Amino acid sequence: MTYLSKSPWILHYDASSCNGCDIEVLAALTPVYDVERFGIVNTGNPKHADVFLITGGINSQNVEIVKNLYEQMPNPKVVVAIGICAASGGVFRECYNVSGGIDTVIPVDVYVPGCAARPESIIDGVVTALGILEQKKLAMNVNPGTGKKSPGET
Repeated sequence: MTYLSKSPWILHYDASSCNGCDIEVLAALTPVYDVERFGIVNTGNPKHADVFLITGGINSQNVEIVKNLYEQMPNPKVVVAIGICAASGGVFRECYNVSGGIDTVIPVDVYVPGCAARPESIIDGVVTALGILEQKKLAMNVNPGTGKKSPGET
């Protein structure tokens, strides 16, 4: 098994949710659930983030914001859609201004189910995302032309 070479940083964004999942994300960061035990650091800067935690559905007002945040994150990056609204639009999916889940705008790597998603589920989703992030980092070290690792890599 390989381990991440640095602590992963997460960026949390509320894309028009009811705030139920956001409260649970914050609960996962508190000492009760302590997601920091996995070395995770919460940041407000997408240029420092490895994992994008996003709640709520996509609407006309946040499409460009979500795309912009995603594009500012360095590669490799992982997106975690938290809650049923982030997965499909949830109870708001038939509203005139909701386009659906996060995957209608950016690629999603991990879906965390629930309404609202529980902190245990969120932590499980983040840990799954860390495994995907490590796989993406390893894949980036492979030279696409030869299939061999880049010089200096072991």
